[in-house]
Amino acid sequence: MSLQVKICGITSAVDAQTAVQAGADLIGLVFYEPSARAVTVESAAAIARTIPPTVVRVGLFVNPDPGRVLEAISACGLQMLQFHGDESPDFCRQFGLLTMKAFRIQSAETLDVLRHYPADAWLLDAHVPGQYGGTGRTFDWALAARATQLGKPVFLAGGLTPDNVAEAVRTVRPYGVDVSGGVEAAPGRKDPAKVRAFISAAKRAAGEQT
Repeated sequence: MSLQVKICGITSAVDAQTAVQAGADLIGLVFYEPSARAVTVESAAAIARTIPPTVVRVGLFVNPDPGRVLEAISACGLQMLQFHGDESPDFCRQFGLLTMKAFRIQSAETLDVLRHYPADAWLLDAHVPGQYGGTGRTFDWALAARATQLGKPVFLAGGLTPDNVAEAVRTVRPYGVDVSGGVEAAPGRKDPAKVRAFISAAKRAAGEQT
């Protein structure tokens, strides 16, 4: 399967269409109020209506109330749930959708947790104390490469940009890559040129490996 590219933190229909037209495979909508990229269920539903069915709609949550997750699923037609907090495997599985669990990678010991977490995919991000993601920082990609051998699809995140994503893909060989701040003109507003450059660089690098 070709490399999957997820553009996260979409806050407008215009940015969603930019990502779709550039070749994004997944669109991320953030339902975490402290985030600069947070959207309400109502605005997310309006954005979701502009996303074609061939592009996966992903809802991102941090330690949410189950009712809020169900509301977002119903209103936005979410196809995958991404959990960035301290959610248990049982919590993530209760909604009956594909799940992606985010892990903030500090060391090789962090990888041991992945082995016991039965999500459909793992997202690996940088560890920054007190933050659940979106930090714009990278981590040791050698650890991410090791994680790809543990039996689950791995999405690489953390500080990716149009300038470094090709190297990241070549180094890690992930199932997918995830970007938010690295393709923005300002928090919550995507830069179309950066979005296009990121997706092009990522997919070109993946194509070199086939």
